[in-house]
Amino acid sequence: MISAWECFHFATLELVRSTPIKQRLVCAYRRHLSSLSEDQIPNEIRESFGVVMRNLRGVQPLRGEDAVAASVRKMSNQEADDCAAMIVEMFGTMCKSHVNAARSSTVVQLHAVATELVASN
Repeated sequence: MISAWECFHFATLELVRSTPIKQRLVCAYRRHLSSLSEDQIPNEIRESFGVVMRNLRGVQPLRGEDAVAASVRKMSNQEADDCAAMIVEMFGTMCKSHVNAARSSTVVQLHAVATELVASN
């Protein structure tokens, strides 16, 4: 199973392609973000994730399209840019949390080794 971090990573890579922003946004959602459930999302970005998902699925589709295509079609280019920026910001927040968690586990591990060395002397 692919992690939320990986989904956001791939969505961010999708957003930096050279195609029009609305097309990139639809692809990022369909290929990488649509499968995520709220319980997979870290607490610190859950609210932002909900806002982005509502923005990407909030418009009633016309015949032959889905809610994502309709929602993105109705967005201005600025709104699409803002939505893409929120996705990148969420990925950045996840990366910071990931690094901080790795640092704290390393510090605890080093502290445990230092304590064992002192106890054995």
